[in-house]
Amino acid sequence: MPPSKKPPKHHHLLWVVEPLMEEPGYLQKPMFGCLAIYVHYRLMLLMCSGEEPWNGLLIPTDHQFHDSIREEWPDVVQHPVLKKWLYLQETCENFENVAGDIVEAIRINDNRFGVEPQVKKNRRKTTKTRTS
Repeated sequence: MPPSKKPPKHHHLLWVVEPLMEEPGYLQKPMFGCLAIYVHYRLMLLMCSGEEPWNGLLIPTDHQFHDSIREEWPDVVQHPVLKKWLYLQETCENFENVAGDIVEAIRINDNRFGVEPQVKKNRRKTTKTRTS
């Protein structure tokens, strides 16, 4: 389960996404105890700083792109819990280089990266009105 505590306002991995901060639709917000990064109006990364396997970058992507991403960056693995996403462990020896390459791919809007955010459904309870 992801870490339950909220990420700090200034996540220690923010340096990774600095090149994205001026891109269209850039937004960062807390999500599942991590810091979610949106760019080009898609969820592109989750920065996590908890216990393994929640320490590094979670890479939201469709399953059809896993093989091509993992072929290009062998240090990226399928996340052991969220199998629909990929994962780059912060403890990886090449973390800085691989993270930089992935951020550049996201910056140029590589369609292998990111997922469209889900539209929230209105959960209001409707009350039945009596008819006379």
